[in-house]
Amino acid sequence: MPDEPNRAILLHPHDNVATALANLQAGESLSVSLDGVHAHVTLRQDIAFGHKFALCDIPEGAEVLKYGMPIGKALEHVVAGDWVHVHNCRSHRWGFHNDQYGVQA
Repeated sequence: MPDEPNRAILLHPHDNVATALANLQAGESLSVSLDGVHAHVTLRQDIAFGHKFALCDIPEGAEVLKYGMPIGKALEHVVAGDWVHVHNCRSHRWGFHNDQYGVQA
């Protein structure tokens, strides 16, 4: 499928994930850009509207960056074009702090 505008968004030039603005299909090629930063990936899985996908390989334990800030850590090696969600990312919001500081964090 050819690139279409507004299918995905890069929210900060330092991000290593982009967000789907439509339901996206595995095999679809997308480009995103912001402030002179460009990324092009071919999706390896279907990505639902509002979900994240990796713009580059993210090693296990590395920070997942969205909004220019870490939002979690990769639980396994994530390949460019992979869906990034709770199966492969431990969110700072929903679990990472609990792992580090306990359930009351």
